[in-house]
Amino acid sequence: TPHVDCGDNVIIVNADKVELTGNKWTDRVYYRHSGYPGGQKVSTPADLMKKSPDRLFRKVVKGMLPKNKLGDAILNNLYVYAGNEHPHQAQKPKQIDINTLK
Repeated sequence: TPHVDCGDNVIIVNADKVELTGNKWTDRVYYRHSGYPGGQKVSTPADLMKKSPDRLFRKVVKGMLPKNKLGDAILNNLYVYAGNEHPHQAQKPKQIDINTLK
């Protein structure tokens, strides 16, 4: 059922190796606002990738989730790391090949 958070955690590694097709590195724009007059900030995926690749991946996934409390709860189960190392070895994560999913 889509309205239930099942509690599965997702760990994404190598977020720094993400690829975008076409001109999305420069043409796509993400907005944020500080709350002050004139405080609108604009950034492209290329800018976010230079600063922190995990934040870019998190922002992309957040855009795919519902904009409510359930979306926030699901996003809390997402862990994104730029490199290959992550601190979740004790939980024995299973590797999933996305090419074989149906």
